[in-house]
Amino acid sequence: MLEKLLKKEIKLSVVGLGYVGLPIALEFARKMSVIGFDIKEERVDLMRKNIDPSDELESSAFDGCDITFTSKPEDLKQANFHVVAVPTPINQHNLPDLKPLLGATKTVGKALKKGDYVVFESTVYPGCTEDDCVPILEAESGLKFNEDFKVGYSPERINPGDKEHTLTKILKIVSGSDTESAEVIEAVYASIIKAGIHKASSIKVAEAAKIIENTQRDVNIALMNELSLIFDRMNINTFEVLEAAGTKWNFLKFFPGLVGGHCIGVDPYYLTYKANELGYHSKIITGGRTINDSMGGYVAKTIVKKMISNGNKINGAKVLVMGATFKENVSDIRNSKVADVVNELKSFSVHVDVIDPHASSDELMHEYGYGLIDEIKEKYNGIIVAVNHTEYVKLDEAYFKSIMVDEGVFVDIKGIYRGKINNLTYWSL
Repeated sequence: MLEKLLKKEIKLSVVGLGYVGLPIALEFARKMSVIGFDIKEERVDLMRKNIDPSDELESSAFDGCDITFTSKPEDLKQANFHVVAVPTPINQHNLPDLKPLLGATKTVGKALKKGDYVVFESTVYPGCTEDDCVPILEAESGLKFNEDFKVGYSPERINPGDKEHTLTKILKIVSGSDTESAEVIEAVYASIIKAGIHKASSIKVAEAAKIIENTQRDVNIALMNELSLIFDRMNINTFEVLEAAGTKWNFLKFFPGLVGGHCIGVDPYYLTYKANELGYHSKIITGGRTINDSMGGYVAKTIVKKMISNGNKINGAKVLVMGATFKENVSDIRNSKVADVVNELKSFSVHVDVIDPHASSDELMHEYGYGLIDEIKEKYNGIIVAVNHTEYVKLDEAYFKSIMVDEGVFVDIKGIYRGKINNLTYWSL
């Protein structure tokens, strides 16, 4: 399989060209002939012009790549090795939403031929690939699993906004539906991954490994958030406590904050969903999720209390929220917990303005019902630095004072201005 791919006798496809799929497609396309498929024609048009719709890759990343971008499912029939990298979000009830994954699986199934491989990269609960996806592939193709086609799972580990830990520099987990497929999939990925390959013993093990990576982070951040709730009542700055405790060699360095995005804030729900199906009701994981999901409302309530304490009239008060994406220096707004802060403030009849140098106002309006202001034209009763974009880190106290009323309150969620704000009412987690 690998030799034929490298000789371009056969093609590889990548289904789903978001922040995960596009880097994979381009990396393979430096050595192989690749079909890049996405259901959104407007995104495909941008990529044909060497533009990454996710705003993660420079146009130079497309140079020297043998890739055809398409939104036509029939084009996938040209490929013999398929990589599926579509989103796996949760719905409004915090339950797995497999519609994008199962839809992509149907599309690939229709294109499947005898001898083909399908590798899934989307984050799922253990068992999903074999229990949910494989039957669809069989039904759509009319082929027999492990006899006519083979399947693997290789979880994505791409970190949006991270220019150091890029695709080829991150150890890749691979797995296959049998010994032969595991070896073939390992060889294909090893051709582009410089950091090395870890071959899991089964697809379920690989699925489970991915989902606990982010569950572990979620639980640890939840502990930091709970400590912040406790220390705030003691009038102790949590970041100062963590700085002191961090001097011990084996203290794990996690920090409080808003936990959103499409990984840490989502993946644990896939694991708890599967656990519930099996009759086990998680306590630690569910408890961590409850704490982290509540932090946006907590931040909003805290600034309201402090504005009242400073003599501000809340009905009609003006608050500026700086940052709308789910993390710093990215344009991605999916599952951004900043929306929880904004919505909670509005429930108090507070007027909220939002700015962000990376986010799209139209996308925010579509997703959350509010957009961005073009420029700051007034003074605010409160300012919340919600996301640590590089553009904000450079700002000083004089700037914030110039756009705030005298009795205003400054909230620094991640504590980046600790020790730098001396003449304003200051609060952080």
